[in-house]
Amino acid sequence: MLHFKYSSVINAPVEVVWKFHERMDVLQLLTPPWQPVQVLRREGGLHIGAITEFRLFLGPLPLRWLARHTEYEEYKLFTDEQISGPFDSWVHHHIFTPENGKTRLTDDISLGIPGGETSEFIGGWLVQLQLEAMFRYRHQVTQRECEKLAIR
Repeated sequence: MLHFKYSSVINAPVEVVWKFHERMDVLQLLTPPWQPVQVLRREGGLHIGAITEFRLFLGPLPLRWLARHTEYEEYKLFTDEQISGPFDSWVHHHIFTPENGKTRLTDDISLGIPGGETSEFIGGWLVQLQLEAMFRYRHQVTQRECEKLAIR
């Protein structure tokens, strides 16, 4: 099992950062341009039972990824878990913590990659690098969008 965590402080109140994540187009906004991902459906917002279905590509191969939200505490956290997809397991906690009128946004992910411990030992560093780049991008977009809204 691999563990990845990325955290940053956004100069906007928790409510603003949370509402940004509720936007219907948030996944398109947060998808880095170098990552070929299509959002096929998104139902139920951030609430427990919400479903998100993606198509991503490993080279020319399309892969379907289906995730369900399993935890929800408004303005605090939501969690999505892979139902089916490219990983053996994927649990992603999105955590929103108020800090002096700002928000600490933390993405905390536990994942298993196919092939078990051997694959994780050999390829885990590559997965970590890819997640680091993706979440750096996502947090920059979140920061830009939420700080624009907080100024109004």
